[in-house]
Amino acid sequence: MTGEMKKYIRLFVIAILGVSASACDFLTLDESVYTTKEYQFAYFETTKQVCTNVYSYLQSGFAGVEGTMRECATDDADYAWEKGGIKRYYDGTWNSIYPIDDVWAHYYAGIAAANYFLENCPEDFPESIYTTEYNDNKKQLDLFPYEVRFLRAYFHFELLKRYGNIVIVEKSLGMDEANAVKQSSFDEVAAWIVSECDAAAAKLPVTYADTYNKELGRATKGAALALKARVLLYAASPLNNPTADKSKWEDAAVAAKDVMDLNVYSLIQEEIFNNPDAADMIMGIRYADDASFEAANFPMGYFGGNSGVNPSQNLAEAFDLIDGTPFDYDKHKDYLFDAGMRDPRFAKTVLCYGADFKETRIYSHIGGPNGLPLEGATRTSYYLRKFIQIETSFLSNGSVFPHCWPLFRYAEVYLNYAEALYNATGNRDFKGSLGGENFTMSPLEAVNAVRQRAGVGEIPATESAASFLERVHKERRVELAFEDHRYWDIRRWKQADKCREIYGLTINADKVVEGDEENPVVSYNLKSVEKKLIRTNYWDDKMYYYPIPRTEVFKNQGLVQNQGW
Repeated sequence: MTGEMKKYIRLFVIAILGVSASACDFLTLDESVYTTKEYQFAYFETTKQVCTNVYSYLQSGFAGVEGTMRECATDDADYAWEKGGIKRYYDGTWNSIYPIDDVWAHYYAGIAAANYFLENCPEDFPESIYTTEYNDNKKQLDLFPYEVRFLRAYFHFELLKRYGNIVIVEKSLGMDEANAVKQSSFDEVAAWIVSECDAAAAKLPVTYADTYNKELGRATKGAALALKARVLLYAASPLNNPTADKSKWEDAAVAAKDVMDLNVYSLIQEEIFNNPDAADMIMGIRYADDASFEAANFPMGYFGGNSGVNPSQNLAEAFDLIDGTPFDYDKHKDYLFDAGMRDPRFAKTVLCYGADFKETRIYSHIGGPNGLPLEGATRTSYYLRKFIQIETSFLSNGSVFPHCWPLFRYAEVYLNYAEALYNATGNRDFKGSLGGENFTMSPLEAVNAVRQRAGVGEIPATESAASFLERVHKERRVELAFEDHRYWDIRRWKQADKCREIYGLTINADKVVEGDEENPVVSYNLKSVEKKLIRTNYWDDKMYYYPIPRTEVFKNQGLVQNQGW
């Protein structure tokens, strides 16, 4: 939901409270009228507010779990503060009584809000037919149900990827009904979500740029098709496709191709992140000017910095050399921190030793201004760069900037396409007819298109075709880093047990002081770099799916708890 939408709701509430507070006794209104169904759907403006409220259940990943990013629970990052709640993700101290990321009630509340809107939204406001806004309002009104159906489908998917078998809720439920609902299988839920995406995509516009009020944060045809492609990719993946049914991969490939065939989005080289209008951004959550993300993740040692998310050496090694050669720690140690020799996404994702930051450099060696033993300093030697607005200032008259959390990006669609088409055919160079569609772009070409966008060399033609799927997995890791994909990807691939060890670097350097006593220039000469294991995640296969919160099972004893919990 955009900052403008949130502002719209807040102003509406404030206006109502102002009437109530200032009215004389004989003018006092019954405040309950403003919460009645009749009032909420009596006017276009109030109906739009109810619709917009459904968007408020979308969640970003800036501080999605325990006040930080979910990547800190994966092999892509470490959390700087030992007492952070994210630790429960990887130490095994969570269960159905004490769950993590407990969003069961949140998303079902969003689904309930969606159903309430769908059941009560009028088709027209004929009394306003002669107003100047009528035509524009009617066009918006006709789209609202399809926007909300998309949102309802998205909320179901957020539950599906966490819990597996969940309850499909298509109507408002009374207390007794809610406590007696039954779960549907993963495939049944996925099929229902796909059908809702198809219905929404058939009616939603490709863009709102040419509409009267240009509300670009709302659901589009592309968003609905991108959700469909993601759902089918998850349904085809090993976790949810134990028989390796290739037809599921075909369906996922076709769905990704449908997004590409819109010819609306582009793989662009210019800045994507915190840019909601980027041609790569299919749909994102827009936030007004704010510095909370920077306050949580600026490097320790900088004014206002609190460290937070620290990328791992595992992730750093996933970035190739700029010519496309896979980075090898033993062979390419001299290029560890050489941004000019690495995939350009490396410097846009992580802040490494010696990187420029706010007119100084990151010195994260032992005893350095940004390194241990400074409390809260990174254990990996890296700090987060992605999504950070470097110009942010924490001074009283300092500058803050807007942020945008990507829900769907075009680069993800290309990588979904490559993964699905390769798994459907076993051929990275496949072009031709499949699933009733003609594929003119091979899986290899799709991955290389993303790499070309990023400015890194293509996957060499001489490289073994057998390693292509590993290449796709790695490409998702670097392109979609810190966009809340890694945690779910290693689960749907059933590789979480192989991603338990998290590495960092121990760096030593000599202090160098240049200039004179009045104008000293402090720098450091690198002495040694040692790779070390800093954490081993606990793993049990039951953790591929979350446990349903025990409180929910108590309410509805017809719910079947996930295996092992």
